Amino acid sequence: MGSLIRSTASLRMLATSARQGLSVRNSYALHRKYHASGTLKSAESLQSASQIISNADTFIMKAYSRPDIVLSHGKGSYVYDTNNNEYLDFTAGIAVVALGHGNADVAAVVADQATKLVHCSNLYHNIWAPKLARDIVTATTEAYPQGTQGIYAKGSDGTSGPRMFFTNSGTEANEGALKFARKYGKHVAESGSLGKSTSEALRGDPNLKCGIVSFTGGFHGRSMGALSVTANPKYQKPFAPLIPGVTTAEFNRTSELGAFVDERTCAVIVEPIQGEGGINAANVEFLQALRRRCDQVGALLIYDEIQCGIGRSGKLWAHQKYPSDCSPDIVTMAKPLANGIPIGAIMVSDKVANVINVGDHGTTFGGNPLACRVGCTVFGQIKEPAFLSNVETAGKVLDQELKQALAPYIGKIVVDIRGTGLLRGIQFSSDPSKIVGLAREKGLLLVGAGKNTIRLVPPLNTPVSDIKKGAGIIAECVKELAPEWN
Repeated sequence: MGSLIRSTASLRMLATSARQGLSVRNSYALHRKYHASGTLKSAESLQSASQIISNADTFIMKAYSRPDIVLSHGKGSYVYDTNNNEYLDFTAGIAVVALGHGNADVAAVVADQATKLVHCSNLYHNIWAPKLARDIVTATTEAYPQGTQGIYAKGSDGTSGPRMFFTNSGTEANEGALKFARKYGKHVAESGSLGKSTSEALRGDPNLKCGIVSFTGGFHGRSMGALSVTANPKYQKPFAPLIPGVTTAEFNRTSELGAFVDERTCAVIVEPIQGEGGINAANVEFLQALRRRCDQVGALLIYDEIQCGIGRSGKLWAHQKYPSDCSPDIVTMAKPLANGIPIGAIMVSDKVANVINVGDHGTTFGGNPLACRVGCTVFGQIKEPAFLSNVETAGKVLDQELKQALAPYIGKIVVDIRGTGLLRGIQFSSDPSKIVGLAREKGLLLVGAGKNTIRLVPPLNTPVSDIKKGAGIIAECVKELAPEWN
């Protein structure tokens, strides 16, 4: 109760300062000063790490494997535990905290909006959802003027373009995309546009055009639809049987697409750069072939850019690193969009939007004013060319530092160093979990991925000095563990 009172007092103070004419940023500065004075004490300061972990073990389901540290706060590219140990964070909450921890702009917007309107449901319009939708659509089309297909295609009126649907997370965004694809498949089947014999069969039963193709190494979420297109037995087996109609093809293998993607396929879902799967980029020829095949059979091409999108690759979208004949019909997004405030979104082409009617899909919390206002602030910074250029530069520095420091081990215990922007991976010859553990002891947080890969996804505004520091710690860990590597 005391914690709630203190939090309420903090928000009341921010609201009062705003009424007195202080800017949101100055209000937040006063808020931080108030905290620093010790007047407000957080609940976690009253408990030891062991007590907190004991409570977690007792009252929270055991779905996660965590080290015995408790994080309490962060600033920029660093986080701190309850014992005040400092960690350089190369996980960013798994590619979420794009603008860093404790970001002043984000915190100020959250505090200000919390005193105004947090939630009103989709029964009513709010100020911020339409603004964020406009910002995303406008920035996307302006960043890729060469685009003419998929989301970049003009509507039947010659002007309209992609449209947005807001969700609460990445897996919900993918669920929505799959639903939209299923309905679009019925629309194509009923339209009779796929040749006489095929059209007659599908018109007889539009539900036949329901197939979804995904790829090895992909990760699209944990809910049932998203899990069904995540071809990893570790995740799928405990929850089988999954949704029907899903087939899995080999990632980056163009030769077999014709056998998997046919007239009964309504959608193909793929990450242009796989994250969980081990930082694997799609080949240009592979995505071009996917686009062609989807057009041939009336299927939608869905790009899951939940991890690789919104600046992580050094471009606004990872697919914008590819030629225009790779463009998608649907893009899903989430992770960095609000710097840790839960949000997700689906961007769909005009032809997809036109088949979705009132009541076809919905959400209680998606598009709420708090998340969308934060999204406007975060996306507004990331979309700027100078910001994206800095991500490219930081990524190149990270790549150079790693390749130089790990040169003695490449071709031995280090199989490959790959990636783009600040989405990088170091693949090892065997399980690198000891490196992750040792790095944590040395003050660097890392996260694993598939193919014995360590994933490097620091905040997008991490200073180059911290990029070099992180690479140096990784090199130290590899050097120490190399003699005992199997």
